[in-house]
Amino acid sequence: MFDIRKGSNGEIVLSGRLDATQVERMRDELKSVSKSCTVDFTHLDYISSAGMGVLLGTQKRLADSGQSLKLVNLNRHIRDIFRIAGFDNVFSIE
Repeated sequence: MFDIRKGSNGEIVLSGRLDATQVERMRDELKSVSKSCTVDFTHLDYISSAGMGVLLGTQKRLADSGQSLKLVNLNRHIRDIFRIAGFDNVFSIE
């Protein structure tokens, strides 16, 4: 199961498993993001390469206007995947 919602501070909160079946839902939600924001991974257990691609596409779109995504609270496994893919050079990860 996957959920995406706005947190109390305006951050995007992800939970569950972001796999290929949920990519369109994620893409639809991120289309409305036009300014820098934080994406909270605290409750995300898994992200597929398709999910990573949606984040990358959003980051590139935002970068064109000087904005960005900040990714926070990644579990060790997801953090390692992002590092291996070189995403730690694309995103601000805390």
